[in-house]
Amino acid sequence: MNICIFCSANSNLPTEYFDRTRELGAWMGANGHTLVFGGCNLGMMECVAEAVHNAKGMTVGVVPSIVEKGGKVSEHVDVKILCDNLSDRKDLMIQRSDVIIALPGGVGTLDEIFTVLAAASIGYHNKRVILYNIGGFWNSLIAMLDDLKAHGVLRAGFDDTLKVAQSLDEIAGFIG
Repeated sequence: MNICIFCSANSNLPTEYFDRTRELGAWMGANGHTLVFGGCNLGMMECVAEAVHNAKGMTVGVVPSIVEKGGKVSEHVDVKILCDNLSDRKDLMIQRSDVIIALPGGVGTLDEIFTVLAAASIGYHNKRVILYNIGGFWNSLIAMLDDLKAHGVLRAGFDDTLKVAQSLDEIAGFIG
């Protein structure tokens, strides 16, 4: 399965985030899953790519030209796909993936998550997004989405598209 990972490129994050990311990457590689990610050599992006690579898995990095020009491409990218900008990156990552897992991340990760969810809500695809709720990171987002649901502004089927996992075992269960 091609698993897209959206996550932070920051390094100054809690150790737990990196430990769980490394565990996820090792599981992906050991189970023959391919990582599709932003191709960057920073933060959690580099962590998951290294873990997949070390577990003999395949990695596909979708790399914007600004990242390549800046010398920030991960050495753990097996297949490099160059693109012009972040919009192209998102589109290519989504196209090449069967499922998306969102690890802790900032506004870029939120943008990526909501792009996938919005497209699914109007029928462009039926790909699932799994929020990996490491250390309760996504709790406030989950509460906001529950509030939107209570206000009736989320379409039917939203709960089938977005799942929340507290552990690697739950992720494995969602992926099937």
